[in-house]
Amino acid sequence: MDRAILDLPLADWNGATGEAGWIAAVEGGQVLFFPRLDFKLDASEQALLSPALLAEGVRNISLDSAGKLKGVAGGEAVESQVSGLMGRFARQARVLVKGLFPAYDAHLRPAPTSLRPTDVSTRKQSVRADDRRMHVDAFPTRPNYGERILRVFTNINPQGQPRVWRVGEPFEDVAKRYLPVARPYSAWQAKMLQSLHITKSLRSEYDHMMLQLHDRMKADERYQREAPQVTMPFPSGSTWVCFSDQAVHAAMSGQHMLEQTFHLPVARQYDVQASPLAILTRMAGRPLQGAPLP
Repeated sequence: MDRAILDLPLADWNGATGEAGWIAAVEGGQVLFFPRLDFKLDASEQALLSPALLAEGVRNISLDSAGKLKGVAGGEAVESQVSGLMGRFARQARVLVKGLFPAYDAHLRPAPTSLRPTDVSTRKQSVRADDRRMHVDAFPTRPNYGERILRVFTNINPQGQPRVWRVGEPFEDVAKRYLPVARPYSAWQAKMLQSLHITKSLRSEYDHMMLQLHDRMKADERYQREAPQVTMPFPSGSTWVCFSDQAVHAAMSGQHMLEQTFHLPVARQYDVQASPLAILTRMAGRPLQGAPLP
């Protein structure tokens, strides 16, 4: 567990050089932590950081790759300022990822950039939706067939409050713990879910297995208390990167964070055999239904 988080010296968003050890670490499920990699905000941008920035009924503010902003309260001037801040972060996150993992760059698909101005510890959510419980990312309505979920997080809290995570055991250990008791995949049920528009596409066996891991981890109170884990307070002014579909994690507390997600075809990572798809396929001893070969 002492290697769940890899502390790295990078202090320049443009300074990453694709070091093989860092690549192997993140593809092995570790979190890359850059304690000196700060995202700079000017005084007027810092003044925006308040829960009041959120539109009513919205959890997070998002900016998509076409520049469409959602979730901001305060009028056009505020929207323009927030859009500029988030767009700048999206560009810096892309530069960072390109430097860290050069072979990924041509194949990345960016998801919307997220600004999270509320304190995660105050959210009222169901067990399944509660990200304060350790989990790996998997989505019930959006099958991804093994596509990787690469995320860049930056703590921009102006009061110096850390973003506190718990980081858990290796992915394969989780799979060995829960897959023997997981509900088996049903192709007819996957077709029914798609026909009822509960899922956006046909849920593969891989997606089913990932959801089983996600849900069983979150529902297991003993696991949440006793599983191997480290608590990590990511300080204000720091950045961290991980594959959130592989790194076991829980966000316990913290306010004011920027996040950028990139999707990567599994075939385009450096070591495909380190992916969750490859691990689950090896454990099954056969190709998974509806999923690509790793």
